[in-house]
Amino acid sequence: MINEEEEEEVEYATASFKTNRVINLHSLENTHPGILDIKIGHRFGLITGGVDNFFGLDNAVTRIGADYGLMNNVQIGLGRSTFQKTVDGYVKYRILRQSTGAVEMPLTLSAVASAAVRTDPWTVNDVKVPNKFRWFYTWQLIAGRKVSDFFTVQLSPGLVHRNLVETSDLSNSVFNVGIGMRFRLSRRVTLNTEWIYVPSDQIDDQYRNSLSIGLDIDTGGHVFQLHFTNSLPMAENGFITQTTGDWSSGDIHFGFNIARVFTIVKPERFRD
Repeated sequence: MINEEEEEEVEYATASFKTNRVINLHSLENTHPGILDIKIGHRFGLITGGVDNFFGLDNAVTRIGADYGLMNNVQIGLGRSTFQKTVDGYVKYRILRQSTGAVEMPLTLSAVASAAVRTDPWTVNDVKVPNKFRWFYTWQLIAGRKVSDFFTVQLSPGLVHRNLVETSDLSNSVFNVGIGMRFRLSRRVTLNTEWIYVPSDQIDDQYRNSLSIGLDIDTGGHVFQLHFTNSLPMAENGFITQTTGDWSSGDIHFGFNIARVFTIVKPERFRD
Protein backbone atom coordinates (compact mmCIF):
# COMPACT_ATOMS: atom_id res chain seq x y z
CA MET A 1 0.00 0.00 0.00
CA ILE A 2 1.47 3.31 -1.07
CA ASN A 3 0.97 6.39 1.08
CA GLU A 4 0.80 9.48 -1.04
CA GLU A 5 1.97 12.71 0.54
CA GLU A 6 -0.50 15.55 0.37
CA GLU A 7 0.62 18.34 -1.93
CA GLU A 8 1.50 21.47 0.01
CA GLU A 9 -0.81 24.39 -0.78
CA VAL A 10 -0.02 28.06 -1.30
CA GLU A 11 -1.38 30.23 1.50
CA TYR A 12 -1.75 33.87 0.48
CA ALA A 13 -1.73 36.79 2.89
CA THR A 14 -5.19 38.34 3.15
CA ALA A 15 -6.72 41.42 4.77
CA SER A 16 -3.48 43.40 4.70
CA PHE A 17 -5.81 46.41 4.62
CA LYS A 18 -9.60 46.48 4.81
CA THR A 19 -9.95 48.11 1.37
CA ASN A 20 -7.83 48.80 -1.69
CA ARG A 21 -6.94 52.23 -0.25
CA VAL A 22 -4.91 53.06 2.84
CA ILE A 23 -6.63 56.46 3.02
CA ASN A 24 -5.73 58.28 -0.21
CA LEU A 25 -2.94 55.96 -1.37
CA HIS A 26 -3.61 52.68 -3.11
CA SER A 27 -3.04 49.80 -0.69
CA LEU A 28 -1.61 46.31 -1.15
CA GLU A 29 -5.12 44.92 -1.58
CA ASN A 30 -6.80 44.33 -4.93
CA THR A 31 -10.54 44.26 -5.49
CA HIS A 32 -11.49 40.61 -6.02
CA PRO A 33 -12.31 39.63 -9.64
CA GLY A 34 -15.92 40.20 -10.59
CA ILE A 35 -16.47 42.63 -7.69
CA LEU A 36 -17.49 46.27 -8.15
CA ASP A 37 -16.38 48.54 -5.30
CA ILE A 38 -18.24 51.85 -5.16
CA LYS A 39 -16.48 54.54 -3.12
CA ILE A 40 -17.77 57.89 -1.94
CA GLY A 41 -15.19 60.23 -0.43
CA HIS A 42 -15.65 63.51 1.44
CA ARG A 43 -13.04 65.97 2.68
CA PHE A 44 -14.60 68.78 4.70
CA GLY A 45 -13.26 72.27 5.34
CA LEU A 46 -10.67 73.15 7.98
CA ILE A 47 -11.66 72.10 11.49
CA THR A 48 -10.28 75.47 12.63
CA GLY A 49 -13.20 77.13 10.82
CA GLY A 50 -15.03 77.39 14.13
CA VAL A 51 -18.74 77.32 14.91
CA ASP A 52 -19.64 79.68 12.04
CA ASN A 53 -18.33 77.10 9.57
CA PHE A 54 -19.41 74.18 11.80
CA PHE A 55 -15.76 73.18 12.14
CA GLY A 56 -15.44 72.67 8.39
CA LEU A 57 -18.58 70.61 7.87
CA ASP A 58 -20.28 73.41 5.91
CA ASN A 59 -17.84 72.86 3.04
CA ALA A 60 -16.78 69.67 1.32
CA VAL A 61 -14.80 68.29 -1.58
CA THR A 62 -16.26 65.00 -2.83
CA ARG A 63 -15.18 62.14 -5.06
CA ILE A 64 -17.34 59.33 -6.40
CA GLY A 65 -15.45 56.38 -7.83
CA ALA A 66 -15.81 52.79 -8.95
CA ASP A 67 -13.15 50.08 -8.68
CA TYR A 68 -13.56 46.77 -10.47
CA GLY A 69 -11.64 43.50 -10.20
CA LEU A 70 -11.07 42.67 -13.85
CA MET A 71 -8.96 39.55 -13.24
CA ASN A 72 -7.21 37.87 -10.32
CA ASN A 73 -4.35 40.38 -10.34
CA VAL A 74 -5.81 43.27 -12.31
CA GLN A 75 -8.01 46.07 -10.99
CA ILE A 76 -9.31 49.13 -12.85
CA GLY A 77 -11.05 52.25 -11.62
CA LEU A 78 -12.68 55.52 -12.60
CA GLY A 79 -13.65 58.54 -10.50
CA ARG A 80 -14.81 62.13 -10.59
CA SER A 81 -13.97 64.81 -8.00
CA THR A 82 -15.37 68.25 -7.32
CA PHE A 83 -11.78 69.45 -6.73
CA GLN A 84 -10.93 71.15 -10.04
CA LYS A 85 -13.70 68.96 -11.52
CA THR A 86 -11.10 66.23 -11.97
CA VAL A 87 -11.84 62.98 -13.78
CA ASP A 88 -9.34 60.18 -13.09
CA GLY A 89 -8.84 56.57 -14.12
CA TYR A 90 -6.27 53.91 -13.36
CA VAL A 91 -5.06 50.35 -13.87
CA LYS A 92 -3.49 48.38 -11.00
CA TYR A 93 -1.55 45.16 -11.57
CA ARG A 94 -0.38 42.87 -8.78
CA ILE A 95 3.03 41.49 -9.77
CA LEU A 96 3.80 39.44 -6.65
CA ARG A 97 1.61 38.32 -3.75
CA GLN A 98 2.81 37.55 -0.24
CA SER A 99 2.46 33.86 0.48
CA THR A 100 3.71 30.87 2.47
CA GLY A 101 3.52 27.12 1.94
CA ALA A 102 4.33 25.76 -1.51
CA VAL A 103 5.42 29.25 -2.65
CA GLU A 104 7.34 31.45 -0.23
CA MET A 105 6.96 35.14 -1.13
CA PRO A 106 7.85 37.66 1.60
CA LEU A 107 6.00 40.66 0.15
CA THR A 108 3.32 41.92 -2.18
CA LEU A 109 4.35 44.07 -5.15
CA SER A 110 1.92 46.02 -7.34
CA ALA A 111 2.16 48.66 -10.05
CA VAL A 112 -0.38 51.45 -10.63
CA ALA A 113 -0.70 53.72 -13.66
CA SER A 114 -3.28 56.51 -13.63
CA ALA A 115 -4.33 59.54 -15.64
CA ALA A 116 -6.38 62.56 -14.56
CA VAL A 117 -7.74 65.61 -16.35
CA ARG A 118 -9.01 68.96 -15.05
CA THR A 119 -12.37 69.92 -16.53
CA ASP A 120 -12.93 73.16 -14.58
CA PRO A 121 -12.72 76.62 -16.27
CA TRP A 122 -8.95 76.80 -15.65
CA THR A 123 -7.28 79.98 -16.92
CA VAL A 124 -3.72 81.33 -16.84
CA ASN A 125 -3.32 85.07 -17.46
CA ASP A 126 -7.01 85.17 -18.41
CA VAL A 127 -6.46 82.58 -21.14
CA LYS A 128 -8.26 79.25 -20.94
CA VAL A 129 -5.78 76.39 -20.59
CA PRO A 130 -5.94 74.09 -23.66
CA ASN A 131 -7.01 70.50 -23.10
CA LYS A 132 -3.56 69.01 -23.79
CA PHE A 133 -2.11 70.88 -20.79
CA ARG A 134 -4.85 69.76 -18.40
CA TRP A 135 -3.62 66.18 -18.06
CA PHE A 136 -1.68 64.58 -15.20
CA TYR A 137 -0.13 61.10 -15.16
CA THR A 138 0.95 59.04 -12.15
CA TRP A 139 3.00 55.87 -11.88
CA GLN A 140 3.50 54.06 -8.58
CA LEU A 141 5.05 50.88 -7.26
CA ILE A 142 3.57 49.43 -4.07
CA ALA A 143 5.81 47.13 -2.06
CA GLY A 144 4.68 45.94 1.35
CA ARG A 145 4.19 43.16 3.80
CA LYS A 146 1.58 42.01 6.26
CA VAL A 147 4.06 41.56 9.10
CA SER A 148 1.46 40.05 11.44
CA ASP A 149 -2.30 40.00 11.98
CA PHE A 150 -1.83 43.29 13.81
CA PHE A 151 0.56 45.22 11.56
CA THR A 152 1.01 45.93 7.83
CA VAL A 153 3.48 48.34 6.20
CA GLN A 154 3.99 49.42 2.60
CA LEU A 155 6.18 51.80 0.58
CA SER A 156 4.87 53.55 -2.54
CA PRO A 157 7.57 55.27 -4.62
CA GLY A 158 6.12 57.08 -7.59
CA LEU A 159 6.23 59.78 -10.24
CA VAL A 160 3.62 62.39 -11.13
CA HIS A 161 3.93 64.11 -14.50
CA ARG A 162 2.15 67.43 -15.00
CA ASN A 163 1.68 68.74 -18.52
CA LEU A 164 1.61 72.30 -17.16
CA VAL A 165 3.36 73.72 -14.07
CA GLU A 166 2.84 76.99 -12.18
CA THR A 167 6.29 78.49 -12.87
CA SER A 168 9.08 77.78 -15.32
CA ASP A 169 11.56 76.88 -12.55
CA LEU A 170 9.52 73.81 -11.55
CA SER A 171 9.91 70.42 -13.20
CA ASN A 172 6.93 68.80 -14.89
CA SER A 173 7.79 65.49 -13.21
CA VAL A 174 7.52 65.07 -9.43
CA PHE A 175 9.18 62.15 -7.66
CA ASN A 176 7.61 61.10 -4.37
CA VAL A 177 7.61 58.31 -1.80
CA GLY A 178 4.58 57.30 0.24
CA ILE A 179 4.45 55.12 3.31
CA GLY A 180 1.28 53.50 4.63
CA MET A 181 0.67 51.49 7.78
CA ARG A 182 -2.20 49.54 9.31
CA PHE A 183 -2.56 48.65 13.00
CA ARG A 184 -5.32 46.22 13.92
CA LEU A 185 -7.31 47.35 16.97
CA SER A 186 -10.04 44.72 16.83
CA ARG A 187 -11.56 42.27 14.37
CA ARG A 188 -13.51 45.05 12.66
CA VAL A 189 -11.45 48.19 13.39
CA THR A 190 -7.97 49.23 12.24
CA LEU A 191 -5.88 52.37 12.64
CA ASN A 192 -4.40 53.54 9.33
CA THR A 193 -1.84 56.23 8.61
CA GLU A 194 -0.03 57.44 5.50
CA TRP A 195 2.58 60.07 4.66
CA ILE A 196 3.82 61.14 1.23
CA TYR A 197 7.21 62.83 0.92
CA VAL A 198 7.84 65.18 -1.99
CA PRO A 199 11.18 67.05 -2.25
CA SER A 200 10.47 70.77 -1.75
CA ASP A 201 12.26 71.85 -4.92
CA GLN A 202 9.75 69.97 -7.09
CA ILE A 203 6.54 71.72 -6.01
CA ASP A 204 5.55 75.32 -5.29
CA ASP A 205 6.30 76.72 -1.82
CA GLN A 206 2.60 76.84 -0.91
CA TYR A 207 2.29 73.03 -1.00
CA ARG A 208 3.02 70.52 1.78
CA ASN A 209 3.56 66.79 2.19
CA SER A 210 0.31 64.88 2.62
CA LEU A 211 -0.27 63.31 6.05
CA SER A 212 -3.41 61.41 7.04
CA ILE A 213 -4.49 59.27 9.99
CA GLY A 214 -7.79 57.56 10.73
CA LEU A 215 -9.88 54.49 11.47
CA ASP A 216 -11.27 51.80 9.18
CA ILE A 217 -14.52 50.30 10.45
CA ASP A 218 -15.83 47.14 8.78
CA THR A 219 -19.58 46.70 9.26
CA GLY A 220 -19.87 43.65 7.02
CA GLY A 221 -21.51 45.24 3.99
CA HIS A 222 -19.59 48.51 4.13
CA VAL A 223 -16.18 49.79 5.16
CA PHE A 224 -16.18 53.26 6.69
CA GLN A 225 -12.87 55.11 6.69
CA LEU A 226 -12.91 58.10 9.08
CA HIS A 227 -9.79 60.23 9.11
CA PHE A 228 -8.03 63.55 9.61
CA THR A 229 -5.85 64.84 6.78
CA ASN A 230 -4.21 67.99 5.44
CA SER A 231 -5.21 67.03 1.87
CA LEU A 232 -8.43 68.10 0.16
CA PRO A 233 -7.86 66.45 -3.26
CA MET A 234 -8.42 62.70 -3.63
CA ALA A 235 -6.86 62.01 -7.04
CA GLU A 236 -3.11 61.24 -7.04
CA ASN A 237 -1.99 64.40 -8.83
CA GLY A 238 -3.96 66.42 -6.26
CA PHE A 239 -3.01 65.00 -2.87
CA ILE A 240 0.62 64.38 -3.90
CA THR A 241 1.41 67.74 -5.53
CA GLN A 242 -1.36 70.13 -4.38
CA THR A 243 -1.78 69.61 -0.63
CA THR A 244 -1.89 73.05 1.02
CA GLY A 245 -2.70 72.16 4.64
CA ASP A 246 -0.04 72.42 7.35
CA TRP A 247 -0.58 70.15 10.36
CA SER A 248 1.61 72.34 12.58
CA SER A 249 -0.73 75.28 11.89
CA GLY A 250 -3.88 73.26 12.49
CA ASP A 251 -4.78 73.11 8.79
CA ILE A 252 -6.57 69.78 9.16
CA HIS A 253 -9.66 68.42 7.43
CA PHE A 254 -12.00 65.75 8.73
CA GLY A 255 -12.98 63.31 6.01
CA PHE A 256 -14.36 59.90 5.23
CA ASN A 257 -14.52 57.22 2.55
CA ILE A 258 -17.44 54.82 2.29
CA ALA A 259 -16.85 51.59 0.36
CA ARG A 260 -19.64 49.24 -0.73
CA VAL A 261 -19.02 46.15 -2.85
CA PHE A 262 -21.34 44.44 -5.34
CA THR A 263 -20.87 41.06 -7.04
CA ILE A 264 -21.09 41.54 -10.80
CA VAL A 265 -19.61 38.21 -11.95
CA LYS A 266 -19.75 35.11 -9.75
CA PRO A 267 -16.32 34.04 -8.40
CA GLU A 268 -16.54 30.60 -10.09
CA ARG A 269 -15.82 32.29 -13.40
CA PHE A 270 -12.31 33.15 -12.21
CA ARG A 271 -11.27 29.82 -10.72
CA ASP A 272 -8.30 28.02 -12.24
